[in-house]
Amino acid sequence: MKKVVQPKFLGSGIIDPAHELEVVCANCGFDVDEAELAADTCSDCGESLVLKQSVAIKVTTVPMSGATM
Repeated sequence: MKKVVQPKFLGSGIIDPAHELEVVCANCGFDVDEAELAADTCSDCGESLVLKQSVAIKVTTVPMSGATM
């Protein structure tokens, strides 16, 4: 299951960056969906569902002047 989150400007110079969340079965690497999450069983390998999650963060803006990190 992949979820793409668009960037949000939260005010006061705070940015929630664009990012992607990917959830797969830790046993076999199969891309799980909502039905498998509800059933708590991987439909590919049949094992009890153990999740592996990865996050990819995308840089949307870079502070140029007056901002500190």
